[in-house]
Amino acid sequence: MVTPSQAPPQAGTATPTTWEEWKRFVDSKRPAPPAPDAPRRPADQRLAYHSRFVVVRTPALDKITTSLRALTLLGRHQEGTARPGLIVTGPPTTGKSTALQEVGRTYELHHRSLSHGPVPGQAPVAYILVPPGASAKNLAAEFARFVGLPVGPRMTQALLTATVCSMYISLGVRLVLVDEIHRLNPRTTNGAEAADFSRTSPNACPPPSSTPASTSPTPRCPAACAARSWPGVPR
Repeated sequence: MVTPSQAPPQAGTATPTTWEEWKRFVDSKRPAPPAPDAPRRPADQRLAYHSRFVVVRTPALDKITTSLRALTLLGRHQEGTARPGLIVTGPPTTGKSTALQEVGRTYELHHRSLSHGPVPGQAPVAYILVPPGASAKNLAAEFARFVGLPVGPRMTQALLTATVCSMYISLGVRLVLVDEIHRLNPRTTNGAEAADFSRTSPNACPPPSSTPASTSPTPRCPAACAARSWPGVPR
């Protein structure tokens, strides 16, 4: 079996679309503001600090975090029905992707705290970026690519989906973040099939047969949180 640790890291990527990149994002130290009595920094240091885009906790981000926490608790014990998900909508450049990443980072750090640190071979969060013009198989391939699963040219969508579900359960994935879902155009055949896949894939995963080595609760099929651009007020 291929594990995520075997996937080659991709340096210089702004969006963490592989497990290695996501771990680096979660582990990265946040820039600290200078102390009030600290000497004035040179211009290049000030520009470097502001270019890191320091995230500020806002009421909208707190609302997303609270809603997602409630949905994951509801979905943990849900059997036989569709598991709950959350869609974050809003105009372009209003911080939807940033909110998703921050919520995912907070979620993973919380699970690490329960285990007193990262658990080897465990990935509580998966972050998926929908490619332009994605089909259902393309989208499934992105799920596979995040954890370093090879996708053969002869693999059917059903086999790929089953393989991804098995891998995600074995890794203890509890939260799947899907960004740029507005790229799924339901008016096209490929877009409609990909949209159906995004809705049905969490429910296609069977319950896990064993508990991974972790002090956190037994992982269930992952909850989903998605972001899309929409000409309205973010919710």
